[in-house]
Amino acid sequence: QVRLVESGGGLVQAGGSLRLSCAASGRTFGRYPMAWFRQSPGKERECVAVINWSGDTTYYADSVKGRFTISRDNARNTVYLQMNSLRPEDTAVYYCARDSRYQSPVIYTSPDGYNYWGQGTQVTVSS
Repeated sequence: QVRLVESGGGLVQAGGSLRLSCAASGRTFGRYPMAWFRQSPGKERECVAVINWSGDTTYYADSVKGRFTISRDNARNTVYLQMNSLRPEDTAVYYCARDSRYQSPVIYTSPDGYNYWGQGTQVTVSS
């Protein structure tokens, strides 16, 4: 069983920064793509960023491109989301998720293919 635990959320003023971390259990962390999703009340869960299993390919939603950076440390079984220049519209619960496709060369943004999820961490950006 894989367990994902997010940390690093909180309250920040617009223009500020936060760094989210997601620690994963299990010995095969480094063989699966990882993603960050977010969801705010009344909205669908949105894919924010994805990183492939080897860390050399990434995807960003247009709304966060140039402000957020996803990275991973496979030796530490951890994926990160550095969030800079935060805006009030970034306010949401942020979830990390593990793709179900072993060593997939393709990056997927639909939540359907992700079979392990963290409990979420709240990010609130005040104006």
